[in-house]
Amino acid sequence: MKRTAVAALLLFCGSAQAADAGKAPQVTSVRVFSGDATITGQKIEVPDKPKVVVSLTTFPPGSRLRVHKHLYPHYVYVLEGTLTVTNVATGKTFDIPKGKFFAEMTNTWHFGRNNGTTPVKILVIDQLPPGVSSNVIAQSP
Repeated sequence: MKRTAVAALLLFCGSAQAADAGKAPQVTSVRVFSGDATITGQKIEVPDKPKVVVSLTTFPPGSRLRVHKHLYPHYVYVLEGTLTVTNVATGKTFDIPKGKFFAEMTNTWHFGRNNGTTPVKILVIDQLPPGVSSNVIAQSP
């Protein structure tokens, strides 16, 4: 009886493995970012009951944004090219290449630029408090 049970179990396992071999490839997940601070070390403070806004932004070669700041969490994933972000107060620059994710500095004047010869494409995620429609405050000229 034990031999019959073992033989049945081996037959079942072999059948299950053969069935698994015909299945679609397995989904994989790779962590891109994990942290609680911005690129400049500020603690990320998420607004209560935030609205999430997701945008795709393209920087043509040689382009740059005006000096601006974000009052709420602003996350960036670089899809193509290398984005250069400059902190206006310190002059420090951060080059973020394709495939990298970062939390942008909060309440700090800065700008993004494409110093390369191909477009920079980024995916931006903002977490905004209820009633707020934009997370970009441009510096007065």
